Amino acid sequence: EVQLVESGGGLVQPGGSLTLSCTASGFTFSDYVMDWVRQAAGKNVEWVSTILPSGTTVYADSVKDRFTISRDNAKNTLYLQLNSVKTEDTAMYYCQRGSRRGQGTQVTVSS
Repeated sequence: EVQLVESGGGLVQPGGSLTLSCTASGFTFSDYVMDWVRQAAGKNVEWVSTILPSGTTVYADSVKDRFTISRDNAKNTLYLQLNSVKTEDTAMYYCQRGSRRGQGTQVTVSS
């Protein structure tokens, strides 16, 4: 059974940093494209970033140069490093494999 468990969210001040993690199980993690998506209250799901099995990364313009996606295949773990966060980054963040998504971790950016 595919399982994705996110962690690391919390309250952070504007300009601050946070690292999100997603532990995967039930499939060969290293073989799959993995994504981070987010959903702010009352808004549609927004794609944030993708990492290929090769390690190639792609980012939404809204987070480019501020967020970094990475993966540790030995630990079956996906990461998202959030730097220079803005209030508009407030959302529930989900890791995603295809149509499968975890339960999410809340990031709130506020002073």
